[in-house]
Amino acid sequence: MNTIDATTNTTTPQSENTQPSMIQKLGNTTYDVYIHFSQTSKETMTDKVLRLIRNEVSTGNMS
Repeated sequence: MNTIDATTNTTTPQSENTQPSMIQKLGNTTYDVYIHFSQTSKETMTDKVLRLIRNEVSTGNMS
């Protein structure tokens, strides 16, 4: 697994027992976001994103 640094577009290898993360700096704040994927999920990432978009459209919560 790798850590992705969005500010420099570089990846850093991690040991297998840690989660991947993304580091993003906005202004004076640095966000370190850890990513988790369910091993038992029946829904692909594409399915999930499409479902979220459909829900937003159907409820009218688009910005």
